[in-house]
Amino acid sequence: MSVQSAARTRGRMKMMASRRLSQLMRSLLALSCVLCARPSLALSQTHDAARLTTYVDPFVGADGGGNTVPGAAVPFGFANPSPDTGPNPDPNHWDTSGYESDKQIIGFSQTHVSGTGGESKYGNFRITPQAGPVDPKDLASPKRDETAEPGYYAVTLTRPNVRAELTTTRLVAVHRYTFPANAEAHLLIDAGSVVFTGGGAGRRQTPVATRARVTAPNRIEGTGNFIGGWNPSPYTLHFAAEFSRPFKAHGAWRGNEVYAGASTISGEQTAAGLYVTFDTANARAVEVKIGLSFVSTEKARENVAREAGTIDFDEVRHRAGQEWEHALSKIKVEGGTDDERRIFYTALYRSHYMPHDLTGENAWWQSSEPHYEDFYAIWDTFRTLHPLLTLIQPARQRDMVRSLIDTYRHTGWMPDARVAGANGMTQGGSNSDVLIADALVKGLRGIDYATAYRAMVNNAEVESPRPLYEGRELGDYVKRGYLSAEHERSASRTVEYAYDDFCIGQVARALGRPSDYQKYLARSRSWVNLWDARSKAIRPRASDGAWMEPFDRTKLYMLDYPRFVWMSAPYYEGSAYQYSTFVPHDARALVNVVGGDEAFVKWLDIFFGDAPGEEMLRREGLYTHVNEPDLLAAFLYVHAGRADKTQTRVRRLMSEEYRTGRAGLPGNDDSGTMSSWYVWNAIGLYPNAGQNFYYVGSPLFTRARIDLGGGRAFFIEAPATSAANRYVRAATLDGRAIDRAWLTHAEIVRGGRLVLQMSDRPSGWGGGNRPPSLALPRPSGQSGAVSDIATPRHKSLLALGRHQ
Repeated sequence: MSVQSAARTRGRMKMMASRRLSQLMRSLLALSCVLCARPSLALSQTHDAARLTTYVDPFVGADGGGNTVPGAAVPFGFANPSPDTGPNPDPNHWDTSGYESDKQIIGFSQTHVSGTGGESKYGNFRITPQAGPVDPKDLASPKRDETAEPGYYAVTLTRPNVRAELTTTRLVAVHRYTFPANAEAHLLIDAGSVVFTGGGAGRRQTPVATRARVTAPNRIEGTGNFIGGWNPSPYTLHFAAEFSRPFKAHGAWRGNEVYAGASTISGEQTAAGLYVTFDTANARAVEVKIGLSFVSTEKARENVAREAGTIDFDEVRHRAGQEWEHALSKIKVEGGTDDERRIFYTALYRSHYMPHDLTGENAWWQSSEPHYEDFYAIWDTFRTLHPLLTLIQPARQRDMVRSLIDTYRHTGWMPDARVAGANGMTQGGSNSDVLIADALVKGLRGIDYATAYRAMVNNAEVESPRPLYEGRELGDYVKRGYLSAEHERSASRTVEYAYDDFCIGQVARALGRPSDYQKYLARSRSWVNLWDARSKAIRPRASDGAWMEPFDRTKLYMLDYPRFVWMSAPYYEGSAYQYSTFVPHDARALVNVVGGDEAFVKWLDIFFGDAPGEEMLRREGLYTHVNEPDLLAAFLYVHAGRADKTQTRVRRLMSEEYRTGRAGLPGNDDSGTMSSWYVWNAIGLYPNAGQNFYYVGSPLFTRARIDLGGGRAFFIEAPATSAANRYVRAATLDGRAIDRAWLTHAEIVRGGRLVLQMSDRPSGWGGGNRPPSLALPRPSGQSGAVSDIATPRHKSLLALGRHQ
């Protein structure tokens, strides 16, 4: 579905002349870019006259299991006013956004998570407009004329005949309601509302206690205590709602009871709130600014004054649109189809949604550090989202990493997942380790890497009392080199722990701890202890070393549970075949154990369902793009010298799994993971998270410009690319021919130009110079391979990057 844009036509773009720099100056500027604390506002030389926000459709993924939120947001903002469409009593219903297109709207709550799986979270302080008598038990309304763009949402509720519009700042949701003239115009605020989807009754969100009161002729304030949802820990949230004019009347409600004239209300484990009434005979529109705070109602009131106190709805909307235009301008593309540009910029938009920036709202400990909540979860986002932010939003990524380290300081653990002030479920390993390594090898400054390393070692050496929430379950893994099948998720956690240990080893080496480096490097090879040569797969083993019997590498091994039954099986949300592709640091060794290049290529071809001479396999347990464990698989061909196979796979996935329209995502967006996968592949790159190199794929666009800040940019040009011309036959980097299907981070951030010559036939390009791998020595003359992490340059970056 295309966005119906009602935006202004005054798009402003800065023009900057590019200067030819000497190689020495380029190197110095590259280092400056890596060390920069804040990204530049520099824009591209050439650009489309249209605003980039016009390509974004916030409804993509709202249906079809994408679980995205169509309402208003600013990049990484916590306030996210969006429509809610009533509870679904089906225990197998998992729409965590609170919205379904085919259902009636019951109101507009202020907080949401987007694109997530599992149980729901948030959906607080819902506002519902009504015309006529106040009736808190009858909120649902049909809709028409629904529209959205970045930072703005609008719809007409036909029962009360009210036009509802939403926009936002970081911590303040702003609403405008236009009522019929002379109607009895009411706005109901539910102080105990939550998104109510997914799971059994014991896991669903519920209000514990709520209270609200009228504090001024045009203001309501209140607090909600809630429990349950994806992270079942309790949380408390406060609000202050300031209306554009005084109320004509007000009252309260609890359950189905209405208390006219009441100024306060409280409730326990039930819906309760206030309503306010306005005279719309002469002024039909009413605006309300709802400040949010985890700290106090006073802080919520301060947030309104600071972020939106002197400006009206239209100005808030305009500023939100400007924020989005700047965020989207970090990557500018040319060529491709109109649909491909819409999918691309919508995906880039979704890549700026979570985690939420709650700096200044840390109610859990005293700290001056940046604070982010709603890492939902790093198991998803470390693969594609955070590496994207490292490249195009380095200051933002730096602050997210600092927040994780600060969480370790005050809770004893770096979380793999966190929401509303408590650590959430650890799905696999201690994947915050990957983010630390990714930041270090890519030179992010302003991070206390010494403390980060202590947090990583804590994950690797201290037995967690709650290994499914933080840290690891270590006993068997350390003693035997694998987690035995007597433990939950034994096989999948073994391969993830191995990669986490590799990441710890890289940080150890950079910090000048060679013995630690050797120790964790050895542990990073633990995946081999579960490699079964007969089945050519990661196979569970018992504590006595016996292989799991019976065994089928394509099977998910679901146990007899009603929902999410694979969580306690040997593989978390996946099969043996899928997890066998997850050896990010030692891909060449994986090629070797499968049997060498030719055997490995066939092994992957079978996995993707089109091996020569094989029956087309689209069975449960082979490659699936709706989940994370095998997202790297398409790029493993490069390690076997077949970059053309990678090009075939990623083009097919982009065309088959992504499209325009409300069901345009392949499944849960997983906090931007699936969207950022598309962003990477559409421009022709893909990260190996935690390491400082990127694969070269098959770009959709003839030209992509990545704004690196400081006036620098990296260009990827493929003038002849098309649906047919998907294969790279030759390439140059800054005018020099290259024959490798990977680039280092340093080669990109210094600025430059990658030019790809495309063809409609596979070639042998990139076959001889393989990407970095533990089992493959660093090629001479190639900087930035994984074995080159502790060079003097990296050590100088560490010195400059100490906590400030």
